[in-house]
Amino acid sequence: MVLSPETIIYPDSDGRPMADNTEQFRWIVYIKEGLEWLFAGAPNVFVAGDLLWYPAEGNPRLCQAPDALVAFGRPKGKRGSYRQWQEAGVPPQVVFEVLSPGNGVSEMTRKFQFYQRHGVEEYYIYDPEGGTLDGFVREGAALLGIDPIQGWVSPRLGVRFELGERGELCLWRPDGMPFESYAEIAARAEHAEQRAEQERQRAEHAEQRAEQEQQRAEQERQRAEHAEQQTQRLAQRLRELGIDPQA
Repeated sequence: MVLSPETIIYPDSDGRPMADNTEQFRWIVYIKEGLEWLFAGAPNVFVAGDLLWYPAEGNPRLCQAPDALVAFGRPKGKRGSYRQWQEAGVPPQVVFEVLSPGNGVSEMTRKFQFYQRHGVEEYYIYDPEGGTLDGFVREGAALLGIDPIQGWVSPRLGVRFELGERGELCLWRPDGMPFESYAEIAARAEHAEQRAEQERQRAEHAEQRAEQEQQRAEQERQRAEHAEQQTQRLAQRLRELGIDPQA
């Protein structure tokens, strides 16, 4: 029995968890959210994490869920899965995988073959446990290893890849800003808010001091005016008594 396209089900989940542990999850979020931030102003760059990608209509078993993917030329928006035939035939050009201890050689080999076969242009694999980073870039029909990966700049993303001394992944935007975790962004925003509040308070204090100075100046003017009035009254009184105040 041949199923019509309308009756074929393409699940939105493969039943597997997004991450096997907190460290893997942390790095997936770091990469995915950093990419979202990078392309926030680009309406036709779609970024997703742990989203099932179906490259061929009619074959729901043929799918893969990269930890992060970027599809250039595709609009942002909600998707239950990335069905390539509904995306003008555009495959994700860049994919990331973050390894966990449960990722075996055979699984990663299948993923590599899938990405190579279905048009991925750049493929990056980060192992936070081992502190290693591998990258592949397309040349013709093949994904070829990037060597060296340290300091590599992605042709598609414009992102620079670095590994720290302890093997931590560092991604740098084209504008020289580093990718940041949510905690780092929130801390920076809070710090900026505190600085803005301090500046507001300083401006308020300066305004209060200026107002106090203005009040003191007004008081001095009033005292001088009062003294002048007293002098004039005294002079008038002396003249009434027949005394010349100027003598």
